[in-house]
Amino acid sequence: MRVSDLRFFPPAITRTHEVCGPGAYTFAFVLAARLGGQCMWVREEWEPIQINPNGVAGFMAPSELIVCKTKDQTQTLAVAEEALRDGAVPLVVMTLNKPLGLTEGRRLQLAARDGKSTGLAIIPEGMGSNAAETRWRCAPVFAPKDSTLQKWELIKNKSGTLGVWHVRWEPTSRRLIMVSPAGE
Repeated sequence: MRVSDLRFFPPAITRTHEVCGPGAYTFAFVLAARLGGQCMWVREEWEPIQINPNGVAGFMAPSELIVCKTKDQTQTLAVAEEALRDGAVPLVVMTLNKPLGLTEGRRLQLAARDGKSTGLAIIPEGMGSNAAETRWRCAPVFAPKDSTLQKWELIKNKSGTLGVWHVRWEPTSRRLIMVSPAGE
């Protein structure tokens, strides 16, 4: 099947979206590859998860990733908002650990609109802002011969229906391919 069979991906540009689940980082890297250009990743400096350039290389050139470390979530939101408003990078990814209020979420939406860029917040499961355009839950799926198989669920969509897709990343062609779910 073709990538165009996956409706709603990539999510609407000039908006901010949310993703949760153990496959959230993969979703972010696939989105960065799909949008092209540089990606700014804003995260708090204390976070234990490090982004490995070797892992990024399967999706995009590590030199296209700009990692910005902040002291707290307030600073993360401020940096992300300015980056979105500036529009110098097509995608701004932010990792959030605390709930996001409607005011902060709305500010991110306005900044994305003004800068014609896309925002993606990686959030913990069960958290989310009412201002987000879409929210995705992503998880890897066990497949003995395919370590890239993922299940992506669109669990919030302000402008359409919800859905579930099984996808896999093709690193050589850098394409997302929709596949049928494995049989029981």
